[in-house]
Amino acid sequence: MVPPLFAGLLDDAALLQPGDATVAHAAAGFREHRDAWYGELVGALLVPSSLLDLDCDPPGLPVCVISDAALTILPVAVAKLRACGASVRAIEAAVARRGEDPQPGLAELRRLTTSDKDLDVYAEIPLSWGLLAALDAVAAMRADGLRIAPKFRVGGLAGELFPTPVELAAVICACRDRELPFKLAAGIRHALRHTDPETGFTHHGFLNVLVAVLLATDGHEVAEVAEALGATHPVPLVEPARARRDEIRPLWAGFGASTIVEPLTEMVRLGLINGGYSS
Repeated sequence: MVPPLFAGLLDDAALLQPGDATVAHAAAGFREHRDAWYGELVGALLVPSSLLDLDCDPPGLPVCVISDAALTILPVAVAKLRACGASVRAIEAAVARRGEDPQPGLAELRRLTTSDKDLDVYAEIPLSWGLLAALDAVAAMRADGLRIAPKFRVGGLAGELFPTPVELAAVICACRDRELPFKLAAGIRHALRHTDPETGFTHHGFLNVLVAVLLATDGHEVAEVAEALGATHPVPLVEPARARRDEIRPLWAGFGASTIVEPLTEMVRLGLINGGYSS
């Protein structure tokens, strides 16, 4: 019931800030999502590396470990979560703060992960100085056989953490040119681009990003990709997505959602998935 274009688009971020779910509640909720009619929409449960007492009964809970401490803790976190029965599929770790050189962090992440060939590694790279060189470094690592890809934050607690449509379009096209899949985090709350009335920050929409990625992989350049990212009405976005929904989603690995129900409801309302009823 979930078309391939949307499969695995949403990771469950109930355990990450600003969520306040308990471990037991988050794990139980994730299992319910995975067993529901829309289960294929949901990817992994995002688990902070500092949280090592996850209930993985029954075993096999698909997990992505999010580094919220020193990078050196990651192997320990992965090992302990696997020992409790979790299926640790990926790790995500910031390699630098905004304005810092990402290269040392990338080198450290590579050192920590080259021994585990079963993990997908997402290096969170700031959208600031050194970005393109960092993407070149990630591409070189992939050429060496490491399953690494970039991750970008597109929101936060300050306006400068929200890239403009042109800035994000340039990043998407840079990933396309280097054949780099990527993840996004923060700032994506609804299907369409919108301004939060409380903060005044303008958030990117996940449908905008999806259509922008489709345009980029079709060979369109920054201006056209940015136009899709800047749209605030569903009309120019829904049909391009529906027309491609039987294709495997290119380039964009997905994003974390603090609640699965909210984006799911919007996708059903926009007619992107069928709401649990056979066609």
